[in-house]
Amino acid sequence: MTRAGTRLVPLVVSGPAGPLEALLTTHEPERPAFVAVVCHPHPLYGGTLHNKVVHRTASTLHELGGDVLRFNFRGVGQSAGTHDRGAGELDDARAALEFLRARHPGARVWLAGFSFGSWVAARLAAAEHGIERAILIAPPVTSQSFDVLRRSPVPKHVFQGSADDICPPAALTPEFAAWAEPKHLTMIESATHFFDKQLGALAQALSQELRPLAQGGTSCAT
Repeated sequence: MTRAGTRLVPLVVSGPAGPLEALLTTHEPERPAFVAVVCHPHPLYGGTLHNKVVHRTASTLHELGGDVLRFNFRGVGQSAGTHDRGAGELDDARAALEFLRARHPGARVWLAGFSFGSWVAARLAAAEHGIERAILIAPPVTSQSFDVLRRSPVPKHVFQGSADDICPPAALTPEFAAWAEPKHLTMIESATHFFDKQLGALAQALSQELRPLAQGGTSCAT
């Protein structure tokens, strides 16, 4: 259930390579419980802010009380620039984060991402001060390095499909074990990489773990 003041606001965020197309789901004029940026999957394989996993994640975080910004990386949709193999995309995510922080000074900040977007979110969470938690969905540990999480103290919430053949659980298990605490892994049974027919299960898992934390908890669920 969403609050009476809920609005979906199309925005243009100033990015390092030019304007970034974005959508903000907001509770304004109410103050949000937290703010969150959600990063989409790989731009070269059809990833956009409208991806169904990104949309469901943003909707769930909004239902938990957050103002949630999802945006298109450079070269996607109406966003300026061209794909930059993750380097420029990290800068794009930082610009989105700065936009939210300027809009809600002092708000608690969460970062989330799906697949390629989780790699971007993980690196931004490790690099920026004041990130309360990182929500990583199907992190692509076989194609990208998540070494920054081996020393980052940011709480890490990982959601993985047991039937994911693109980011397989067998590859995630040893990598996740090497990441610094606090951390928590939720396995969603029978879910594929894109959570086909399992979006409801993903939303339920996100809500179950994060709802207690949305009101000010400071650690990962156990």
